[in-house]
Parts: sequence; C-alpha cells; structure tokens
Amino acid sequence: MTSPVVLEKHGEIGVILVQNPPVNALSQAVRQGLADRLAEANADDEIKGIVLAGDGRTFIAGADIREFGKPMQEPDLNSVIRAYEESPKPVVAAIHGTALGGGLETAFAAHYRVAVPKSFVGLPEVKLGLLPGAGGTQRLPRVAGVETALKMITSGDMVPAPMAAKAGIVDEIVDELIPGAVAFCEKLVAEGAPRKVIRESRGKLDEADPAIFETFKSDLAKKQRGVLAPQNCTLAVEAAYRAESFEAGLAEERRLFGELMESPQRAAQIHIFFGEREVAKIPDLPKDTQAKKIGKVAIIGCGTMGGGIAMNFANVGIPVTIVENEQAALDRGFGIIRKNYENSAKRGRFPMEEVEKRMGRLSATTSYEDIGDADIVIEAVFEEMELKKEIFAKLDKVMKPGAVLASNTSTLDIDEIASATSRPEDVIGTHFFSPANVMRLLENVRGEKSSPETIKTAMDMGKAIGKVAVLAGNCHGFIGNRMLHPYRRQAEFLVEEGAQPEDVDRVIYDFGFAMGPFAMGDLAGLDVGYRVRQHQLKTWPQGKRYSSLADKIVEMGRHGQKTQAGWFLYEEGSRAPKPDPVIKELIAKHAAEAGVKRREVSDEEILERCIYALVNEGAKILEEGIAIRPVDIDITYVYGYAFPKHRGGPMHYADAVGLDKVLARIRHFHEQSGDGDDWEPAPLIERLVAEGKGFRDFTR
Repeated sequence: MTSPVVLEKHGEIGVILVQNPPVNALSQAVRQGLADRLAEANADDEIKGIVLAGDGRTFIAGADIREFGKPMQEPDLNSVIRAYEESPKPVVAAIHGTALGGGLETAFAAHYRVAVPKSFVGLPEVKLGLLPGAGGTQRLPRVAGVETALKMITSGDMVPAPMAAKAGIVDEIVDELIPGAVAFCEKLVAEGAPRKVIRESRGKLDEADPAIFETFKSDLAKKQRGVLAPQNCTLAVEAAYRAESFEAGLAEERRLFGELMESPQRAAQIHIFFGEREVAKIPDLPKDTQAKKIGKVAIIGCGTMGGGIAMNFANVGIPVTIVENEQAALDRGFGIIRKNYENSAKRGRFPMEEVEKRMGRLSATTSYEDIGDADIVIEAVFEEMELKKEIFAKLDKVMKPGAVLASNTSTLDIDEIASATSRPEDVIGTHFFSPANVMRLLENVRGEKSSPETIKTAMDMGKAIGKVAVLAGNCHGFIGNRMLHPYRRQAEFLVEEGAQPEDVDRVIYDFGFAMGPFAMGDLAGLDVGYRVRQHQLKTWPQGKRYSSLADKIVEMGRHGQKTQAGWFLYEEGSRAPKPDPVIKELIAKHAAEAGVKRREVSDEEILERCIYALVNEGAKILEEGIAIRPVDIDITYVYGYAFPKHRGGPMHYADAVGLDKVLARIRHFHEQSGDGDDWEPAPLIERLVAEGKGFRDFTR
C-alpha cells in the first residue's frame, strides 16, 4: 500500500509532503508515514534540513473524523511529535490553507514555522467538547503567551497567518510555500542555527499575570454556562504555567482530555458536528440534480428580516435588489443595513472600506418590473397569507422562467402560497431566523410540487451564504415553530398551575438556553404571537386546553421589550427582565377564573414538561416525514432556537437521558392532564422503546 506521505529532495533539503486529500487529515496511515519519512530523511546524509508541508489545498487540517470514537492505533500523535522534536536536523513546518487542531500541534513539533499570507492556524477542539490532546495547551502558551493561548483555545477560532506571526506562532511569512520554506531552511543550515524545541523552555509563560486564569474561568462561566470543555481548556493552559516541568503539564492535559472524552457533552457536540454535514444530504433527491445558478437576488421587503436577508448575499459578493412599496421604507431599511455594517467594521470584523463594497452590492426599487432578471426572489413581508399570495401572483407575472420563488414564512402553508402562481415547482420556503444576518439556521421548506432543482438550489444557497440549511416538510410551523408551540404552551400551563414566569425562565436558562420562553416572547414581541394565535383559534380543536394568559397581557398593551412591559418589566435602555407584581396578580386572578388550583411546581417538573414537550412533538414530526432524520431536528433547535449545543439538541438529549425514562414521564403527564393537552405519547417513541432503541437507531 502506498503511503500518503512522501519524501522529496530539493538540493540539501528534504521535503516531507502529506498527500491525504481533501484536508490531509491525521489518519493512522498519515501518522505512520510522517514517522517513516522522518526516519528516512534523518538517515540520508545528503539531507541537511527538513521541510514538513501538506500537498494540495492545505497543510494538515486536524484529526481524521472517520477515526472519532474508535481506539487510537499506533503511532499516536504525541509520539510522532516527539520524533520530530528530537530530529537532529532542523525541521521547518510550511503552512498553507489551514493548520488546525492536530495539524497545528504537528507544526509545533517543528523547530521553526513559516506560512503563506492567506493561511490560518487554530486549535478548534473546544467546539467538539474537547481540548487539544497532543500538547497544544502546553506549547501554544510557550510560543504565543498565556493570554493569546487562552483566547485561541477556549474559543476554537482560527487566526490568520499575519496575526500568528505577530504572536510568535509563525517565524516568517513567505510568498511561495515550498520555495520559501526551502530557502528558509537552507538559511538555517548555512548559519548553523539552533534547533528551537518548544518543550525545552518556558518561552513566554512567565510573562503572564497568574490572575488571568481566574478571570478567564469567571468570564467563561458567564458566557458558556455549564459547558465543561472551555473550563478544562483553561485548566490545561494553567497547568502549562504552574507545572514543574513540561511533562507534568502534558500529563495534566491528558487527564483533562480524558475527562472530556468521558463527558456526555463531548458526545453531544460531536453529534452536532457530524449533524451539520448530515443535514445537507437529501436522500430522495436524484444524485444528478443540478442547482440553478444564483448570480442575482431580489428581496421583497426592506424591514428587519428583508434587510438582514439581503446582507447575507451582499457579504459573499452576490448583488441584491430590494423591493418596497415606498421610497421612505427603502431609505429606512438601507439606513439600518449601513449602521449594521458600520458597527461590524468598528468592532474590527472587517475594514471600514468593506462597508461601501457591501452597500454597493445592494440596490433599491419600488417596481416589481425591475427584478424580473433575478435568479431567486425571496419574499420577506408580514406573516399574512393573503398578502403573500398577492405578492406571489405578481412575481409569477414578472420573474423570468425558472427563477426560484421563495417565501420567508415561519409557519404558513407553502402549497397555498404556491397556488397563487402558475409554477409551483419553482416555489419553496426559505425560513430565515432573526436577526437574519447573524443566525446560522436556514429552514428550507419543500412544497408538494417543489422540484428537485428548486430544493437543491435552496440547500446550496444556504451553504453559499454561510448558513446551516435544514430541509423541512410542509405543515403549520414546519420543524422549529411547530415544536415551539407545545413548548410555549407547557410554559404557560406551568404558570397557570403555580410557577412564576421567572421560575420557568430560570430553569430553562440554567439548562443552557440563552433565555427562557417568557423573556424570549418579550424579545420577539408578544403581539406577533398574539396575531398567530387569533388566527389559530378559529380552528382550535374543541376540548383542547388553551391558555389565554398571554392574550390578556397583549390586550393590556404590553407587547414586550418594545413597550418596556410584557411578561416582565424593562427599564429604559435595558434588556434585563424584572418580575412585575402586576403580572403576578394577573396570573392568580386568571388561574382562579380558569378553575386551576395553584400548587408548588418543582424545577424538575418545569424542565421535563418544557423539554419533553419538544421531544414528543419532534417524534410526531419525524414519523410524518416533516423532518428527514432526528439530527435535522437537533440542528434546527441548536442553530435556530439556541438549544444548548453541549446537550446535542432535543432528540439527542432524550437518548442521553434514556428514551424509556422520557416515555415514562410523558405517560405520567398524559395521565395527569388528560386528552385535552399535548401529552399523548408519540407512537414512534412507544415503538422505539418497545424495541429497546433510541432516536439514534431511527431509519425511515
């Protein structure tokens, strides 16, 4: 079998090239090849220095994900790194593309590092619920300092080569990869430069203020509540600073790594990592389906959603025309877009001149006739069916044949919207989440007649603009909002029965959500949900439990943060919710009128009723085919509804708890509430439990 690592001679310099496309991942064969080629280079008297590089598009982008969860095969990465450190000939790592995770740790084994200007380095293991396990937490603070190491390792973010050079991670920036690295290595040989072995000195460690560790731990406890990996990353870097020797620090890194490997959080985060890739696969789309080219976009509406959606395309160089009824609305919307871009530039996300470039990709019109040549048009107006159908009838007349007609609806029937056109095969839902320029989820909704080409176009579009796209079937609320309805109803029923809104929000917040259901309602605007519910009440099933508590709050003129009062009170300029005695009084009066006897409600009951309501509805969605796989639901909830990533989404979480235990509690709540509530167990859960399976075993 041919090794994926080769040795070439460039004069007196041996170049070890990793050839394991697409990203030169550190598989067992690569690790073995690295060790073998190093031994050959060191045994060759003609070779005076060694360059380690990646062939193709990148250096080494990390571990081989196909080996995740499997026992490590020899040689392990630590032993390969040790061999390179101990090489008697100088070793230079030549970085292009990315040096990530084990790739950067391998680069740290070299005595020097060079990089091309557009390359990146990073240690992203924290995003998988892990920490760098081959000395990254020990070597990075030695070369870059403790503060830089803590920021990089606890965030997992990539750093561009020029910044890496400034930090000391890279020794020199070279214009051409192999020629530049070979020339650098030749110079080292000619000058008899010393081999710099990172492990042999404390480097920049002693420049740190030891108080930085407690500061980082405290900040992480607030920003990433309950997440273990960032805390363990901090402890590992602290071990580099405090340990008596490099070996002692490395031993602590391994202990902390092992702790994370055993954590359910690691399993949850790896589930989401693979899930992001899995949701892009649509099993029933023919493999030869071609997406339509998107070179020009039109958007109907320049409000919060329309403007945010437009920014996604302008960010990646795609021109957008935005349609509004009046010039004043366009002026307002464009002003907000400009302000958003300027704020991003002030925060250093891109240079100020980039603001004008992005704004230059946006044009405005009040005439539908001006958008006929767009490849896709996305309608982003109020959530009202008749208005949307009126717009789609206009689009049907003006858009070129084959253009994709998309609706940014969050709940409405895509087939009914498509019925307003003569081309339902070109119609699809593209549900962006607010703020649309920030939130990563794009919930695409296929109609009954959406063509494979239209579906493929919407999915590819999501990837092109940096979204995680999930394909949903057509029903009221699709995946995300359909599941959200029973979750919110349970929260309101809990308040009727004895909890306070702040109790429910505290439990959900402590579980790991960014906010509880009541604060979230206040942020979104209670009047929005009110309009949806008033429409739903026309067809509400007789005998099904309904809480009018939220309706009463809206009818008091309390619409949430925008009116400084909703479920909570808000001081001028503050988003912090404060409990309101008026609401407490309203709840007690409402419960008495509804004949609900209030009682003590435990935190455990709050959590189970809210989360298991999501799980039960998710199982129904799966069985109906609205979601393709359980992971599609998990990805929807992690990226669209801030379900804590370290818990893996509602369906993964149910498996982690034990689906049999979840079913037992659902049955208990069903017995308590009767048929008028949401608790009839989903047949899929009952079947999986009877077969001794979980959602992880689900196949269609």
